[in-house]
Amino acid sequence: MRVILPMALAMSAGCLSTDVWADYSSGLDAYKRGDYALAMHEWRALAEEGHAQAQASLGWLYLNGRGVARDYAQARQFFEMAAAQGQAVAQYNLAQLYNNGQGGAQDFAQACHWYEKAALQGSEDAQVNLGTLHYNGLGCRKDYEEAAFWFQLAAKQGNGLAAIKLGFMYEDGRGVTQDLVQAYKWYNLGGTNGETMGTQSRDELSKRMTPAQIQEAQQLTKEWMTGGR
Repeated sequence: MRVILPMALAMSAGCLSTDVWADYSSGLDAYKRGDYALAMHEWRALAEEGHAQAQASLGWLYLNGRGVARDYAQARQFFEMAAAQGQAVAQYNLAQLYNNGQGGAQDFAQACHWYEKAALQGSEDAQVNLGTLHYNGLGCRKDYEEAAFWFQLAAKQGNGLAAIKLGFMYEDGRGVTQDLVQAYKWYNLGGTNGETMGTQSRDELSKRMTPAQIQEAQQLTKEWMTGGR
C-alpha cells in the first residue's frame, strides 16, 4: 500500500506558529534519528491540542508500527482528525485505509470522498486512485470521462501509472476519442517515467500502427517532455 511519509508534512508546516513548529520539528528530528518513541511523545501532545500536522504524523507511526504497536484503527482515527482539517497527506492516507479495509470496514465511498479531497489539493497519487475508482465505478460514479480527467492531471505531474491508464483509455476509446497515436504517446511517457508496462504496451500497440503514426506519436512524446504540452 503506497502511503505518504510524514517528512512530507514539513513541506507545508509554514502554517504552524513558531513555538508549535519548534515542538513539531523536535519530533521530526527524533523520527529521522529513528527515535520513534520520542517522536510519538512530541507529536501526541500537539495532536491532542488539535494540530493537524502532528495528528497526521501520529497516524503514520501507528500505520507502520514505529514507536508503538501497529494499529490500523488508531492510524485511521488520527488521519481522520487531520483530514477533517484539510491536511492533504492525511486525506490521502485515510482514503488508502478505507480503500484497503484496514482499521475498519472497507468503504469505497469514503475512499472516493477522501481521494477527491486530496486530489483537489494536487496529490498525484490521489488523482490516480480517484480516477481508478471512477473508471471501475467503486465508491464513485462510473464515469470514464471523469477518470480520464484525473489521470491526465496526475500524468501532468509525471505520474507514469496515470500515463499508462490514459494510454489504455485512448487505445479503447473510453472517456476519450479512440486515438492510437495518443495511446502510444501516453504509453511511451509511462515507460519514460519508470513503468515497464508502458514500454510493453507501447511496443505491442506499435504492431497495429503505421510508420507515420509512430513517428507522430514519438514527436508528441518529445514535445510533451520538453514542455510543449
